[in-house]
Amino acid sequence: MNGILRLGVMLLLVLVLPVIVRGQSTQTDSIRPEQVNLALRKMADGLLRQSGDEESRIAAVEQTAPMVWRVRMDQPFAYEALPGLLQQALDRHGITAPYEVAVRRCADDVIDLGYHQLDWLQDSLVPCSGRVFSEECHFIEVTFLATGPEQDDPTGPFPWWLWLLLGGGLATGLIFLWPGKSPREELAHDHLTVGGSALDLAGQTLTSPAGRQHLTYREAKLLAFFARHPDQVLQRDEILQQVWADEGVLVGRSLDMFVSRLRKKLAGDPTVSIVAVHGVGYRLETGRSQTTQS
Repeated sequence: MNGILRLGVMLLLVLVLPVIVRGQSTQTDSIRPEQVNLALRKMADGLLRQSGDEESRIAAVEQTAPMVWRVRMDQPFAYEALPGLLQQALDRHGITAPYEVAVRRCADDVIDLGYHQLDWLQDSLVPCSGRVFSEECHFIEVTFLATGPEQDDPTGPFPWWLWLLLGGGLATGLIFLWPGKSPREELAHDHLTVGGSALDLAGQTLTSPAGRQHLTYREAKLLAFFARHPDQVLQRDEILQQVWADEGVLVGRSLDMFVSRLRKKLAGDPTVSIVAVHGVGYRLETGRSQTTQS
């Protein structure tokens, strides 16, 4: 099941991550805060100079949201000159993302004027051009618009959120619907010889000179591991990893408890013993009488 889980997660990342990265890159590739700051200051300077003001201080540019910047204009300015000066400043600093402009009153944040970039690019005219507006303090607010698949254009290619749903559903299906093996099926249908005894994995029974004894699932699995590595020193970590790691249970002293159980069930067979190797692990000794155990 761990392998299936990893496969599902990897598949989800393969399907979804490129879409997310693509969406993020299309929003931010051409928008660097320091460049926007310089561009808006350049625009504000141009507006002040056109109105004959070459001395007033230009207020600091503020970023009020991830894609929204604004600059405060305490002095009156010519609204008709705004679109051209802003577009020139953005071009100068390499900012190509589409945008909207709103001229808001400082006192109550109400929009007095505004336009979309396309209004200017298509016919060099903007809404409300030529109209009189109050000479009080205003914020010139520029909102950059996302481009690419994250706009969810219904006439365009597959929306990114559908890729997300499909990828997540497929990964979930792989994890939960893939036919896996039950713990009982993981035991091979064969018999192992343990000294003078026989281990039936399918039936989880141990037949020794003392008779037949039933084993629990984990007892059978542990004894089978010992039987496949007779007369070899097996480290504790190796035993835990091979026998229990895929089940996420039992460590340390629990291993000692299961070894103790197996020793008792093998006590009737003088040709086999499980010996503790101090500080290392255990060894299944075969072919001689059970002697010292620690």
